[in-house]
Amino acid sequence: MNTQILSYFRKTTITALITCTLGVSATQAAEIKVGMSTALAGPAQALGQGMKLGIEAYFNQVNKSGINGNTLKLVVLDDGYEPARAAPNMRKLIDEEKVLAVMGNVGTPTAIVSVPIANEKKTLLFGAFTGAGVLRKTPPDRYIINYRASYAEETSAMIDGLLSSGIKPEEIAFFTQNDGYGDAGYKGAMKALKAKGVANPEKLAHGRYTRNTLNVEDGLGTFLDVEIAPKAIIMVGAYAPCAKFIKMAKEDLPDAKFINVSFVGSTALAKALGDKGNGVIVTQVVPHFDSDHATVKEYREALNDYNASVEPGFVSLEGYLVAKLFVEGMKNAGSNPNRESIVDGLESLNSPNVDIGSKVGFSKTKHQASHKIWPTMIKHGKFVAFDWSEL
Repeated sequence: MNTQILSYFRKTTITALITCTLGVSATQAAEIKVGMSTALAGPAQALGQGMKLGIEAYFNQVNKSGINGNTLKLVVLDDGYEPARAAPNMRKLIDEEKVLAVMGNVGTPTAIVSVPIANEKKTLLFGAFTGAGVLRKTPPDRYIINYRASYAEETSAMIDGLLSSGIKPEEIAFFTQNDGYGDAGYKGAMKALKAKGVANPEKLAHGRYTRNTLNVEDGLGTFLDVEIAPKAIIMVGAYAPCAKFIKMAKEDLPDAKFINVSFVGSTALAKALGDKGNGVIVTQVVPHFDSDHATVKEYREALNDYNASVEPGFVSLEGYLVAKLFVEGMKNAGSNPNRESIVDGLESLNSPNVDIGSKVGFSKTKHQASHKIWPTMIKHGKFVAFDWSEL
């Protein structure tokens, strides 16, 4: 009887120890939620889906071994690139889903409503796919941290490149989305032209279209009634309306150059343009996805491992870089990161382990990782790097 009792207690003790050990492991391997409000449907869906793909490809790699004993889960809500849907999505992600941070959101109009919520809720909005100034204040908002170069930097690079190639200021025109996104790019170009000594650049031809529509005809009409036909049209829009505009404009302005900011969605634009795409320019905020930089090679391998059926692209590469920088910041945030420690962790990333051929990093006063612009041109349906002097 005593032997049976002793045996029972031994079994009970061993079971308790195993249960305790498993419980500790489960606690250590916590699943950390990261939120994303983006366009999964509508005219900007290629951007939202591309960012989501790149982030998930990197999270897939990280989760194989974990990060500080934790795994990551991306919680994605569709906002259709509309501010009225992005705002409640932000509150749901933060208040109900209890995400550590929100990352990779797409768009300026959606950022205009998301930034105040992130600041109000003291929750990081990281690596949004927009170059708008609302996310780039001086000094920076604590809870707003960016990867990419600004639209002002992109359009400034365009102005510099066009003028250096011999195009005159009065031969430059603009086609922009009629909202905060279009305004951000246009204002950046105006500032760049004034810095070059151009007087009254606001008088240059400027056509517009309404967000989430293909109503580009009125915008095109702006360029057909001007005294000096534009030789270069700087475009700040989404791929579907921009592709329609370019196809139509080439009929009346066959010699004009069409220059797009990175947000346009390069791969989707080239596909939509088809054989009308030759010579169309897009400035990029990431290196070419076929380049030999170590992190870009890593991206291609991770993407293939996650989904071998998808092709590499500029947008998913940006999502991958955003996710990688976020995880590098998490490494400095401890095994139990919170909404404050993740910000502190990112601000301490002066020289993260990211190789894209250009230095990236953050500090308490520097909330934008990269300022580099890579100009590309469509040739025979594919994007190639080029120099402005080639114009």
